[in-house]
Amino acid sequence: MAVESIMLPLGTPAPDFRLQDVASGRWWTLESFEGKDALLIMFICRHCPYVQHVERELARIGHDYRDRSLGILAVSSNDSNRYPDDAPPRLREMADRLGFTFPFCFDETQDTAKAYKAVCTPDFCLFDRDRRLSYRGQLDDSRPGNGRQVDGGDLRAAIEAVLSGRPVAGSQKPSIGCSIKWKPGNEPTGYA
Repeated sequence: MAVESIMLPLGTPAPDFRLQDVASGRWWTLESFEGKDALLIMFICRHCPYVQHVERELARIGHDYRDRSLGILAVSSNDSNRYPDDAPPRLREMADRLGFTFPFCFDETQDTAKAYKAVCTPDFCLFDRDRRLSYRGQLDDSRPGNGRQVDGGDLRAAIEAVLSGRPVAGSQKPSIGCSIKWKPGNEPTGYA
């Protein structure tokens, strides 16, 4: 069942995290992106058809902004016991297949998803230089089966605005995707 992302108030500070990249084994924290003018946190996974629909565009964004002052971190928070396609070895295969230029981390405790109030995949949070939320919305208007082109238009416009030091223009539409697969008994309270 498709769910919408929670539209956190703009200006919300980025919570810290400590996550391990499934490919390199390197640990990443909020501080790892110090010096970047913007930080994009993407909650994605391997098995979700909404993510599969946009995965190549996510890889293109990584390539297109590789030499810009944008930090990018992809996070998978799904219960890999019930969804083995979202276990670290399978996530690494996905990152390799798509040529991700950014770290792809596994949120085993699901604490990072809870801290960011992530509820779906894909779910995007874009923070400015001060790590205040500037954009929490969709990649673009494309959805599986709706015939619209995947171009990342909404997210790319937000990235360009933040990198230029401007506020994100226009209304921010929530992302839509598969619900995060919480471990039994670990479901968040108060926001989902």
